[in-house]
Amino acid sequence: MEPIPHVRAEVKPRFEERYRALLGKDYDTFMAYSFSYIRKAIRVNTLKSTAKEVQQRLSDLWQLDPVPWCKEGFWITYKQGKRFDIGNLQEHQLGYIYVQEAASMIPPVVLAPQPGDLVLDICAAPGSKTSQMAQYMKNEGVLVANDIQYARLKALGMNLQRCGVANSIITHMQGFAFKNKKARFDKILVDAPCSGTGTIRKSLKTLTMWNPNMITRLAAQQLALLDVAFSLLKEGGTVVYSTCTLEPEENEGVVSNFLNHHPDAQLEAFDLPIKRSPPVMEFMGETYNSEVKKCLRIFPHDNDTEGFFVAKIKKV
Repeated sequence: MEPIPHVRAEVKPRFEERYRALLGKDYDTFMAYSFSYIRKAIRVNTLKSTAKEVQQRLSDLWQLDPVPWCKEGFWITYKQGKRFDIGNLQEHQLGYIYVQEAASMIPPVVLAPQPGDLVLDICAAPGSKTSQMAQYMKNEGVLVANDIQYARLKALGMNLQRCGVANSIITHMQGFAFKNKKARFDKILVDAPCSGTGTIRKSLKTLTMWNPNMITRLAAQQLALLDVAFSLLKEGGTVVYSTCTLEPEENEGVVSNFLNHHPDAQLEAFDLPIKRSPPVMEFMGETYNSEVKKCLRIFPHDNDTEGFFVAKIKKV
């Protein structure tokens, strides 16, 4: 599918230089998708409804096309022209659906929490992945949803309530503060704060905010969060590390650094029906741990989505 362009924005010379080095001949395709509209997607909330029921309720006015890597996910298109206010649908207000970008559905699918698990979402707000994990848990077990930003907790609480999530505990603290806690979790999601270069098509502000210094600062924070999360895992537990950035230092670089300092960490490969780009094994003179080849890296032009990075790590 050819991308539908919208307003362009100025690209900083250092950004272009960096991403031409990262993408080579695919740079222009990447920028074309980054300056194009993103397809709207929804996830059916199985705590309140089913895919069949939602399809029946929406079929008169909306076309739903399945997201291959998430059986509850659908791209949604209005049949009678242009309409994007999916949040105004009754089904959304009732919590039958959650408006969520298709690539954003990947980390909970990979983590795959089960009923009865003790799960931590260390950077949870506004709750898209948290509510997705709750439906996989069927509201059984305990799901700790944490966020550092107090203002975002309101949205997190409202979304979990709207979706009928009943097994969650909302906490407000720095992720690093969990290091002193005694709880040990079966599964942890670290959907880390990042530079967001995979989301340019959703927010052109990302380009104006981008600078190399922020990448270095964020990578240090991300590594610290991953360290804390891993320390909270039970033996045999799993942590999924994900970002919506395309910066190697924040993705393969963080995972490589982490693996080099944790001999009890095992990076696990996973298979999804999705078009992947090869993980970055070397960038700007830095060679990464060979295990990062098991990570998932997707660019916006791979599947006409956001760009995303996902790594699955087991404590052995």
